[in-house]
Amino acid sequence: MFALFESLIQPTARNTPGEPPKGLLRFYRFFLTQVKWYFLALLLIGLAQAAADTAIPIFIGRIIQLISHSEPARFFGDTWPLLVWMLAVILIVRPVVMLIQGVLLHQIIMPGLTNLIRWQSHWHVVRQSLTFFQNDFAGRIGSRVMETGYALRQSAVSIVSVVWYLLALGLTGAAVMARANLWLLVPIVIWSISYVAMLIYIVPRIRDASRAIAYARSGLVGRIVDSYTNIATVKLFARSELEDAYVREAVDFHTARMQEQLRLFTQLGTGLTLLTGSLIVGTGAVALTLWTHGAIGLETVATVLPLCLQISSTSGRVAYEVTGISEQFGTVHEGMETVAHKIALSDREDAKPLIVTHGAVSFDDISFHYGKSKGVIEHLSLAIKPGEKIGLVGRSGAGKSTLVNLLLRFYDLESGRITIDGVDIADVTQESLRENISMVTQDTSLLHRSILENIRYGKPEATFEEVVAAAEMAHAHEFILGLEDWQGRKGYDAHVGERGVKLSGGQRQRIAIARVILKNARILILDEATSALDSEVEAAIQSSLDDLMGDKTVIAIAHRLSTIARMDRLVILEHGAIVEQGSHAELLAMGGHYAKLWARQSGGFLADDIEDQSTAD
Repeated sequence: MFALFESLIQPTARNTPGEPPKGLLRFYRFFLTQVKWYFLALLLIGLAQAAADTAIPIFIGRIIQLISHSEPARFFGDTWPLLVWMLAVILIVRPVVMLIQGVLLHQIIMPGLTNLIRWQSHWHVVRQSLTFFQNDFAGRIGSRVMETGYALRQSAVSIVSVVWYLLALGLTGAAVMARANLWLLVPIVIWSISYVAMLIYIVPRIRDASRAIAYARSGLVGRIVDSYTNIATVKLFARSELEDAYVREAVDFHTARMQEQLRLFTQLGTGLTLLTGSLIVGTGAVALTLWTHGAIGLETVATVLPLCLQISSTSGRVAYEVTGISEQFGTVHEGMETVAHKIALSDREDAKPLIVTHGAVSFDDISFHYGKSKGVIEHLSLAIKPGEKIGLVGRSGAGKSTLVNLLLRFYDLESGRITIDGVDIADVTQESLRENISMVTQDTSLLHRSILENIRYGKPEATFEEVVAAAEMAHAHEFILGLEDWQGRKGYDAHVGERGVKLSGGQRQRIAIARVILKNARILILDEATSALDSEVEAAIQSSLDDLMGDKTVIAIAHRLSTIARMDRLVILEHGAIVEQGSHAELLAMGGHYAKLWARQSGGFLADDIEDQSTAD
């Protein structure tokens, strides 16, 4: 039975219906409208629960009345129909109501809505630009996605199942008192006004304190994760104490924010205790006074006192729920800044999949400044023929990596256009664009998964035999067979650790090359592809790279000029502009920028720190 209800909300059954909006109310509505019927059912069952709970004090008063007017010997014989009705409400109706509420909350809303929010939030966040992730901690982004799902669901459930329940209970209780005698309403009206006034005073302060805690907590998580992510650097430089101070500052700040909030909780608890006592004493005094004057019967006194106790105890829970809701609002508000962040780089509505047939790449008068007024790349044009091998040469900051990032459309151009086989890459889907480009980067990052999954990332449908063949071409198969992780998984099943920390730099590079070999895209980018390899392994892999390049269009970046000297054409960049281009032999014969760079090489590397004096020659 439970499985049936648990299947009603499938969190991952669909992607996010558009971009989550900014604005707290609209953000809540975006997710809650997807499950609105279950919350409507929760509202109705809350009314039924309040009615059933109100019936219990009424039954107590009625029993007191029957006892006072019946002879013991004839009590059950005279009152059994009423007693059966009372038992039916207490033992059947009320449990059924609670069962329905439990199923709604525990089997449908809590697991389904919580992870629906997390899934759709992740679906949106993972499609953000590289800049979005570069400007924040990965740990903080992940924490916000996780906490937003819980906080939004919990606050919505609390409002409906607790706050709404108190309101319904108070209204039904007030109706019972008003029917007996209007004077009985005086204490509960005064109490209600005082209760609301206290919440109005204290809840905004708790909300502000909660928001401060949420920011402090995410900052603390970010600092802790930053230390863990860079643990090798921490240990290499023996900076444990520096990291302690870095995290201690965030812990102390978070502690101070918690202390500010908990002072308010102490005030709230004291105020609730005072209000609870005042309601019971006030209602009891009025009821007894009315009874002594014959205005109400004993059964009414026996009804209103437990009813007031029930309302006051529920109000205490509600007050703390309201503060919790306020805290959750703060968490949702913070999470909204990440989840509802507009995607800076998105596909056009009419974007089509890119189909690469030849692999011609053209940069047509492009300019890009990373949002600045000038610099990086200015009016650059470069045409690459299908199957041509291009080497990009230039010191750090010349614009080589930026050119590659623009081709991959990690950023949008500020002017000009980039085409592949004559198609503007701005008019195609980003997924299809990158699907047709393979890249091996200098900073190789692997997924915290198995070797098999990492290599197969280049072609998810690849067979095991294809994966092994790619690994052999990348000269990785032999060391893979000797791997064993901390859980005893061996070979291709061994996990590589976060970002591939279990492997050496050269091993990670060979896995990345195997992944690209398996992908076999028409356009290939090599960004210092063999920088982490020793000379012997590089020489072995170089032949594999030559086979991989085949008839592909290749763009290669390397500081070690000897590794790209054999390219069909070398393009020399200075300050985002092309200053020379030609084959290795042609450029040496010209005696210009490239010839000077080649002459200044030490061990085959481009010396970035040597000032180019060519303009003065």
